[in-house]
Amino acid sequence: MARLSYLLRRGASYYARVRVPLDLIDIMGKSELVKALGTKDENEAKRLLWPVVEAWNQQFDDMRSRRMLTADDKADAVWQHYTGILARDEQVRQSMPIAADIEAATERALERVRREGFDISDPLATLDAGLDVMVLKHRREFDAQGRRAKLDAMRKHLVEGEAALIADEVDDYIDRNKLLIDPLSPDRSDLARKMMRSAIEGLERTVERDRGDYSGTPKDPIVKPASGTSREQAAPGEGIMELFEQYAAENPKGIAIDTIAQARRDVGSFVDYVGSSCPVHRMNKKAVREWKALLMRYPVKATESSVFAGMRLAQIVRHNEKVGKPVITVRTVNRYLAGFSAFCSWLVNHGYLDSNPADGMFLKKPSDRTTLPFTIDQMNTLFTSPLFTGCLSADEWRNVAKPGNVRIRDHRYWVPLIMLYSGARPAEIAQLTVADVRQEHGHWILHVTTEGDGTKSVKTEGSMRVVPVHDELIRLGFIKYRDGMEAAGHARLFPEARRNDRGQMIAEFSREFGRYLIRLEMKVGRGLSLYSFRHGAADALRRAGHLDEQFGFILGHTSATMTGRYGIMPQGMLQQRIELVNSIAYPGLRLDHLCSL
Repeated sequence: MARLSYLLRRGASYYARVRVPLDLIDIMGKSELVKALGTKDENEAKRLLWPVVEAWNQQFDDMRSRRMLTADDKADAVWQHYTGILARDEQVRQSMPIAADIEAATERALERVRREGFDISDPLATLDAGLDVMVLKHRREFDAQGRRAKLDAMRKHLVEGEAALIADEVDDYIDRNKLLIDPLSPDRSDLARKMMRSAIEGLERTVERDRGDYSGTPKDPIVKPASGTSREQAAPGEGIMELFEQYAAENPKGIAIDTIAQARRDVGSFVDYVGSSCPVHRMNKKAVREWKALLMRYPVKATESSVFAGMRLAQIVRHNEKVGKPVITVRTVNRYLAGFSAFCSWLVNHGYLDSNPADGMFLKKPSDRTTLPFTIDQMNTLFTSPLFTGCLSADEWRNVAKPGNVRIRDHRYWVPLIMLYSGARPAEIAQLTVADVRQEHGHWILHVTTEGDGTKSVKTEGSMRVVPVHDELIRLGFIKYRDGMEAAGHARLFPEARRNDRGQMIAEFSREFGRYLIRLEMKVGRGLSLYSFRHGAADALRRAGHLDEQFGFILGHTSATMTGRYGIMPQGMLQQRIELVNSIAYPGLRLDHLCSL
């Protein structure tokens, strides 16, 4: 198995390693980060690895949130500074002393004179006693003089290009909005000048207020409400991915682990576009529309290609205009939208959004089927190929396609046959336990369920069901195989079947099976895959005269039931299912040779 790309071994020791995203290399001054994990044990290194990688990812997110200054930022800073001056001015005016305050201060001063025996002929004593009263009487005048003096100084500094009077306010805006700006850059100078102009407009309004005029509006054209997107930050605990983890923990639809993992990547792609600090309420139609437009130009397996290493979503799309890699299909774009939409529905139900921004965003599916069932001739070719009759080696797939004396009888042999005669999904079959294949009312059944050791999963809760074992599977020796596994002490029917790092059951087999078809020269491009058996079973049921709504429960297309969970049903109901499943037939398919092998 390939070692994790984040894990680096130097000599006998292990290190965490991550490539710095391209858009951050200039900021961080390096293209790669490496940290010693302090262990020589690989399993221990893997345990220690992910907290380090996650910390780096958080650092990258923080660096991205400190993105460069934009025109929207400058407009926002100008308007915030202008309105801030007016708001603070109004607070000061509301705190100004009125006649009653001055009268009360005068009484307190006279009382002090009487109490302390001031000599009123002494100018200094008189000043000391009446100082508080004088300050109150002239406070408005002093305040107005100070603002006029600041206005004159600000105008002078604007003409001279001096930014000292506004420097603190500029620094405060930069810090609050996590901007990365060189103190000597032209952008910072431009921001300072614009904020000085907004300060001048604000101070002019305060001078007008001294005359009782509150009707003034900015004359400088740059001082206006900002129309662009402000740098609003998500509140703690309300980041998009933070909320996704709550959604994943609740899993309200009871969907499979690998489906949740896929949805996490889908939502992560959206976050890659809008930024990790984007507040959840900004997940609107505009953002989803723009994200979808990028997905429609997104290259296949971009994250696995070194050509796009270190790039973000938009950068990958732009770079692919030069590279020319094939882009993902309409179906894949809709898959991204589906995982995202399910999460958005949860956000709506929990009051984070008023409506689902993914509604109506799905692309029209092409009329042609992306997965086709096998023809009879194709299946006769397949079931007489080395995978089913004898191959050169069972360990390497390139040798599985070569004839030999090695008989494969694990999940690679049985999953296609069981799919052909049940319509079950490959992962559902691969995770069966020996106990899931049992007799009910004298008939063999497959019980597709999550009940058991806690490692099993289904696509939805409605996927749990009872499927009778087809007579042809019994004839081919499936029950004998099952009994052999029980006699050998195996709990699982296919112990060699494994989940990948994403939690997907026999994902490697599904991938390699498609390549096997290519080696047999049965497949060119898209169309045939392991799922072709599932489509073939559905078509066989239709040929037998059954409507889709009559056999949907056999394929796992129904709502959850107690029968599906616990696998116990009345004899009459089971008999109906037996007749339904045994109506799956493939005239002209020859499998007798498998019985004799």
